[in-house]
Formats: sequence, structure tokens, C-alpha cells
Amino acid sequence: MPKTPRDLAEGMAERRQRRLRDDGFVRETFTQTREDARKTARAFLDRFPKQAYMSEVERWREMPDGAIEFTMRRLRTAD
Repeated sequence: MPKTPRDLAEGMAERRQRRLRDDGFVRETFTQTREDARKTARAFLDRFPKQAYMSEVERWREMPDGAIEFTMRRLRTAD
């Protein structure tokens, strides 16, 4: 049983990281301007097509300075 909220948060983060490592996907995280982020995501999807690699933008957010932080994911090999 966690003793503090911090213990609980660390345990949850650890379980999440373990789950992500074991799911078979490769993830790449980028932080770029909006236009560069679009180009990078398009190039990633062109290189690793969704039909073969199940590629997608897993998550994204806009940073306070206007940059976009996003994570792309794909399978290690084409199916």
C-alpha cells in the first residue's frame, strides 16, 4: 500500500512504462514547431504506412511556447 501520493504516482508511472515497453510498439517523441511537426508526422506515416505498421500519432499536446510535442508509434516490423 502506498504511503504517500508520490508513492502512488511513482507506482502508477512504473506500471504504465512497463506496459508500454511490452506492447510491441516502437515510439518516437518529437517537439517541433507546428509546421515542422506536420512534416515530420507525414514523413513518418509515409515511411511506415498504417496498413503495414499500424502507425499513428499516439498523443500530442501544444506547449506554452506554441511548439507541438507528439509521440508517433509503429510496430517493429511490417505485418
